[in-house]
Amino acid sequence: MTNLQAKRHLASRLPSPDARRLVLLTGARQVGKTTLARAKWPDLKYLNLDSAEDRQALRELPARLWSRSVGPAILDEAQKEPSVFEKLKLAFDDRGLGFSVLLGSAQVLLLQNVRETLAGRVFVFELWPLTLAELAARGSVPAEPLFVRLVRDAASAASILADEPPLLHGDDEASRREAASHLETWGGMPELTHLPASERLDWLRSYHDTYLQRDLADLVRLRDLEPFYRFQRLAAFRTGGLLSYADLARDAGTSPATARNYLEYLRLSYQAFLLPPWSGGSASGLVKSPKIFWADLGIARTLTGIHGPAPGPLFESLVVAEAQKLSRTLSLEAELSFFRSRSGLEVDLLVDTPKGLLAFEIKARGSSSSVDFRPLRLLADRLGTKLLAAFVVTSGGSLTKGPSDGPFWTIPFHRLFG
Repeated sequence: MTNLQAKRHLASRLPSPDARRLVLLTGARQVGKTTLARAKWPDLKYLNLDSAEDRQALRELPARLWSRSVGPAILDEAQKEPSVFEKLKLAFDDRGLGFSVLLGSAQVLLLQNVRETLAGRVFVFELWPLTLAELAARGSVPAEPLFVRLVRDAASAASILADEPPLLHGDDEASRREAASHLETWGGMPELTHLPASERLDWLRSYHDTYLQRDLADLVRLRDLEPFYRFQRLAAFRTGGLLSYADLARDAGTSPATARNYLEYLRLSYQAFLLPPWSGGSASGLVKSPKIFWADLGIARTLTGIHGPAPGPLFESLVVAEAQKLSRTLSLEAELSFFRSRSGLEVDLLVDTPKGLLAFEIKARGSSSSVDFRPLRLLADRLGTKLLAAFVVTSGGSLTKGPSDGPFWTIPFHRLFG
């Protein structure tokens, strides 16, 4: 997986510079925002506001001269100079400027300025770490993953799956398995695809240090980073688990209020996200707490020191994060959640589409057993026709019909998302 220049799913959704648009492209540091923007809009002027000279020049530039002096441009790290938002607004409203792109990894500052200054004028896009399909494409345009096809046409899940062979062969199978192995071992940060395996762990550690020193500083001024770092590591160990602010605060040696703030910083910087409990229909008897997941398994492994084959919670995090990345990147009309009743019935991932529900039980092993389908059958009894299809997601094996009547399948991770 070396020297890979992966194209991105998001590229097809980004507007042409001929459109009258202000575009905001946000996401975690080093997920490829600058690379994507410069490839998508190669003729636009590029200004990086990490540069003190560029910041000063734009700060001193009168608003009335923006259209003539800057014009259509890519403004990287836009949150570093808040004055650009007001100047962009004036130039856009005066119709002297028709197109510009803002890039940044500090969501809270960017979106705060967008809400206050550019509301109704800007189109927001999120870029996440590489997906399995992007990695497997080996630099070509990534194919639409099976997961996306199932979500977009959930009512036709049975016919979609009937057209899929149980096993793939040749380069297609090999590229998907290699991509799945890379994601499980190293995560989806694009820079890692260029590095030999011996240097990837060092890069991830350096990435974490940079995050603490730069992205976190954009969000909040912490006099002492050690309490946040301790909290961050404990949160990474809890990926795939129910979130209890009280327990996390106690173990981190901080207050529940501080724990909530710290977790919000992780969310706003695209390090972690919360999966809500399903609340459709009658929500009585269901848990109310969300689950916490790390957006990138390579970063989670760096924080926890857990290497080798992914144990259950890490494999669950891998699968749920892949669904999250695709749902957000492609703006799928679906809501992600999990199901857990107080009586003990649990299903790892529900995808609520306009046509009905898809359910996924996630197992960190190469094949499924009839026992794995038990929670899916119980869920089907509870939801009736709302449940359109249900899957046991495994780390390997083949795509097969489930062991009982009904809309049940076993599907390998690399087939679902490749």
